[in-house]
Amino acid sequence: MIYLDYQATTPLAPEALKAMLPWLEQGHANPHSPHRAGRQARAAVEVARDQVAALLPPGGRVVFTSGATEALNWAIKGASGGIVTTAIEHAAVLDTAHATGRDLTILPVDDKGLVAPASVAPGVGLVAAMLVNNEIGTVQPIAALAEEARRVGAWMLCDAVQGYGRIAIPDGVDLIALSAHKIHGPKGIGALWIRDGITLPALLHGGDQEGGRSGTLSPALCAGFGVAAKLMAARAEEDMAHVERLWALAIAQLGPDWTINGSTDRRYRGNLNVRREGLDVARLMSDCRDIAFSAGSACASGSGRTSHVLRALGLGDAQARSSIRLGFGRYTTEADLTAAIARLDAAARAQRP
Repeated sequence: MIYLDYQATTPLAPEALKAMLPWLEQGHANPHSPHRAGRQARAAVEVARDQVAALLPPGGRVVFTSGATEALNWAIKGASGGIVTTAIEHAAVLDTAHATGRDLTILPVDDKGLVAPASVAPGVGLVAAMLVNNEIGTVQPIAALAEEARRVGAWMLCDAVQGYGRIAIPDGVDLIALSAHKIHGPKGIGALWIRDGITLPALLHGGDQEGGRSGTLSPALCAGFGVAAKLMAARAEEDMAHVERLWALAIAQLGPDWTINGSTDRRYRGNLNVRREGLDVARLMSDCRDIAFSAGSACASGSGRTSHVLRALGLGDAQARSSIRLGFGRYTTEADLTAAIARLDAAARAQRP
């Protein structure tokens, strides 16, 4: 199997697995218990917290959550006033914003998938935007959006799930949502970074183990997340150079029959979303079963709806349905990528020469 679905999830780093194993095999104490074993577990959690925080702006605290969906729900539901967000946000933002019942303004994007920061009206309490789009990889002007939010006294929430460790997060944000499994860490853990001075009402009630967030933490998951974050920092230049090489190879190999969806300049290049006229994506997936790629967000798979992100770019249903997403990164080899693209291109040509 050639794995090209890095936006859905990334392979677990061997170093992260190694860090987790002692806490899965022997370190079974509750990190919130006061005895020595509990304190040892707690120490591992705090080391991980520092490792995750090292890639974030100063002046805030990292609160571990079950994932980015919980972090985004907590931030959005904990804010007050109206909400401003963009048309290409993840469902965890859009659906949660709608569920609050508060005034909601959705900013459009251009045909490259980029939002133009607009004036925020008084009464808005939260501006929410993703750093890197999960479907098309475009990098949004978070600093400009944060400045506009600050002008009216609103909080700026940045969904940094796809960009954390890859694209710098501006200092002007107030809340940052993260997910470990998008940076070669384990599934089942994420975090919300909260700027100092901000207090969110609890989303989950119980033991208040995280100071505003209740629930027993897993030292194993925290340790894996921490080491994955540490690796993102240590390997940042190497990983980015590798992604740039893979992008160049892919673009050269696909040729003129494929069109890139979204900006090619303001983009994280480990995300290649392309379309081909008349392509039957379901048939392509059937013909290329040993290649893992996506027809859109994994979170919307099976819904039957075309991508709201691609529609926001102005694409029609036929164009959206003829698009695929190839995601690659640290553990993708050049040989695997070129072999996969050759297979995909040949299968597509067989459908419509």
